[in-house]
Amino acid sequence: MQTRLTPATALLLTIPPLMWAGNAVVGRMVGPLVPPMTLNLLRWLLAFVLLLPLAAGVLRPGSGLWSHWRRFAVLGLLSVGCYNALQYLALHTSTPINVTLVAASMPMWMLLIGRLFFGASISRRQLLGAGLSISGVLLVLSRGQLADLLGVHLVPGDLYVLLAAMAWAWYSWMLTQPGKEPVDIRGDWAAFLMAQIVLGLAWSALFAAGEWALTDVHIAWSWPLAAALLFVALGPALLAYRCWGAGVQRAVGSGLFLQPHAAVCRRAVLGPAGRIAAGLPWRRVRADRGRHRGIFPTLSIC
Repeated sequence: MQTRLTPATALLLTIPPLMWAGNAVVGRMVGPLVPPMTLNLLRWLLAFVLLLPLAAGVLRPGSGLWSHWRRFAVLGLLSVGCYNALQYLALHTSTPINVTLVAASMPMWMLLIGRLFFGASISRRQLLGAGLSISGVLLVLSRGQLADLLGVHLVPGDLYVLLAAMAWAWYSWMLTQPGKEPVDIRGDWAAFLMAQIVLGLAWSALFAAGEWALTDVHIAWSWPLAAALLFVALGPALLAYRCWGAGVQRAVGSGLFLQPHAAVCRRAVLGPAGRIAAGLPWRRVRADRGRHRGIFPTLSIC
């Protein structure tokens, strides 16, 4: 028997894409002030400091973080190290409409990765839902004009968005495996996020070091940059990841295929065409995985 989508679960899964939409806007605004990989590192360093009072115990020598470091290293790489870093990088080299169009492939990646690596079956209704999701984004962004779509030219930066979509799809599927982490860490949202941040910061630092070593970059420190860092650490990092993790766990077994169009939110801010989008569509499909039903938690990159 399927579980109904409760208002609390819907809210938990709606807040993150709204936060990430704001993250994309802020990331584009501070692009001239700080390089993308460094922005990602500074964001998560600040999030680490803010979260420390709630999850300092994760760092103790006997913590389950260290005995399960491989698991958390992968989670940290996909979420902290790659997802937003690739997004910030894409906003430096691509246009908002290109980023959104490429990100619309997320449902397909969710289905493909779930089928190949997590034993999830793919139904016609799921394929139809993914196709409708992508079609809806295309319709909104093109304003119904085929010429606008034909005029879009892909650039190398679009590859970063594609890689980010794949990384987030894999990360979301890993969240549906609660038995893979220590119970005391998985049961505490702050500890679970801190465990990902600790090892994710290592990846972020490595990528930022490569950025400074291979390119001519600088940081233009200012109050606007400080305010932007505070926002991306509090909202898109701590609040969004808390809500997304809790929402995915609540939705496991509900048979939901989630496609909140956060990309449309960003388009609404960055361009007038997005103003015709007024809501977040939710699609329900069956997702049988062995003896239980799983979840395809997908979201457009923002």
